[in-house]
Amino acid sequence: MRKWAAVLGMVLVASCAASEGPNDADVGFATSMIEHHAEAIQMANTTIGREGLDPRIAELAEQIRVGQTEEIDTMSAWLEEWGEPVPETGFATGDGHTHSDAGGHADLDSLAAAPEARFEARWLTLMIEHHRGAVAMADEVVENGQSADVAELAEAIRTDQAGEIDRMRSWLGET
Repeated sequence: MRKWAAVLGMVLVASCAASEGPNDADVGFATSMIEHHAEAIQMANTTIGREGLDPRIAELAEQIRVGQTEEIDTMSAWLEEWGEPVPETGFATGDGHTHSDAGGHADLDSLAAAPEARFEARWLTLMIEHHRGAVAMADEVVENGQSADVAELAEAIRTDQAGEIDRMRSWLGET
């Protein structure tokens, strides 16, 4: 009886250890979020060199560039560790990769060309929409993923971007 209990215990331990690794939802999240973050960084880059830009927007854009680049590096390392392909993002990240174009936002060119009077409201509106997409992706992987590391990052993305959505909505005068 003890022998079977020991074997059963080993099977349970192995099963639990295997369930902590990534599943398809985790891999899909990391892959899609890398591309999604690359688009947000490209959008944030449209603020560079804009005359008279609201300093709050300039600061948020810089936080997006830095924070989401770090997250791309983390998710790229996970995908490599898991033996999965790393999407190309269109810029160099700190992970030693230089990636090619990710496709980007359909409105990115029109945003960059927007006159100063309309740029800020348009940028905020697009970034709110973009962040909502990231929150939805995070919600999905928290529900369906199994990697504790991915869940922790998804929770941080959900919390950070929901807070940024609230701030941007207040800057637009929304409640």
